[in-house]
Amino acid sequence: MASELVYYWTSPFLIILFLIMGLFLFIFWILMLVDAVQRKFKGPNDKLVWVLVLIFLNLIGAIIYYFVVYSKVKR
Repeated sequence: MASELVYYWTSPFLIILFLIMGLFLFIFWILMLVDAVQRKFKGPNDKLVWVLVLIFLNLIGAIIYYFVVYSKVKR
């Protein structure tokens, strides 16, 4: 039983799945960072704040940026 559980978590399919998911999340983060750098914000410090949020909070910052800034403008 224990050996089956260890094999399940180290199966090649699961490892590849996590690598692909990580790659997509990294690309999503990069896209949000590029959008924040290129976007014209209303306030003078908004761009700096959002870039710092994206850099220091990584994926959570990208998700916040997506729902607060990116999706509202695209509607």
